[in-house]
Amino acid sequence: MPMTAFPFSGLNLAVTTPFDAEGRVDLDRLDAHLERYIEAGVDGFVLSSGTGMHVYLTREESDALVSRGAKAIAGRAKLIVQTSALLLDDVLARTRHAADHGADGVMVLPPFFEGPADDEGLLAFYADVAAAGLPVIGYNVPQAVGVGISPALLAELCRLPNFVTVKDSGGDLPRQAALIRTGLPVMNGADPLTPHALFAGAAGVIWGGANFAPRACAALVRAATERRWEDVREIWRLLEPAMNLIWEGDYVASVYAAAEITGYGAGQPRRPLRPLDAGKLEVLRSALGDLAAREAAWP
Repeated sequence: MPMTAFPFSGLNLAVTTPFDAEGRVDLDRLDAHLERYIEAGVDGFVLSSGTGMHVYLTREESDALVSRGAKAIAGRAKLIVQTSALLLDDVLARTRHAADHGADGVMVLPPFFEGPADDEGLLAFYADVAAAGLPVIGYNVPQAVGVGISPALLAELCRLPNFVTVKDSGGDLPRQAALIRTGLPVMNGADPLTPHALFAGAAGVIWGGANFAPRACAALVRAATERRWEDVREIWRLLEPAMNLIWEGDYVASVYAAAEITGYGAGQPRRPLRPLDAGKLEVLRSALGDLAAREAAWP
């Protein structure tokens, strides 16, 4: 696929899901939540993302989130929906629901929890998903699901109709660079690798940490697209301490906490995750530095 035809370039935000004080999905907050990010320059959204606690949403909650979010976005940004599930029929039903609400694509984990571990099994799974009709983003996070996507498997996957790219969240730059060297579109999903992956030729990013600094993150991706690498370096100096810290552990809880600090709050993460304790919250505040003020004043 020529890079000019790649449908998910730029900054795609793995957006947090708003929760109320009782831990219920707060659809009434969703419109304004998404609007802030559209105004900040986000190019696309992943609804029901990992950062948005996909695995801790019921099927009904995820579908409602997609229905409401699609209306709020209204074509002003790309819409990607995570439709991962243990049952293939559930993946397909979620994918059809996303298509019915105007999604531009779906992001899908390989079958997890003792799913197929060989290339043939993964190819068969993604062929079934791709047959549902939407562009498919494979989700490579081997440390979570136990299987990975190699360069050879990526080449086979990209021969499937509708399979367009892989989001690599492995966090291993040499392995991601090997995927990129295939010449096929690869999206970075590992926050600390973002500028390095873009320099290596990543076709786009799906970025959870951008929830707490969308203006700075959008500016970094634009600068990389325009090959303004000195600007990328300067913006990354501002972002790097927090982006590295959240990757070390408590990722989702840290993103929710950081977004509260910088003015993009979505409430607290849902149980079984817990809010950061006071000590970890103080470390996070230190890593953020003056990012909240800089983000608010970003041109």
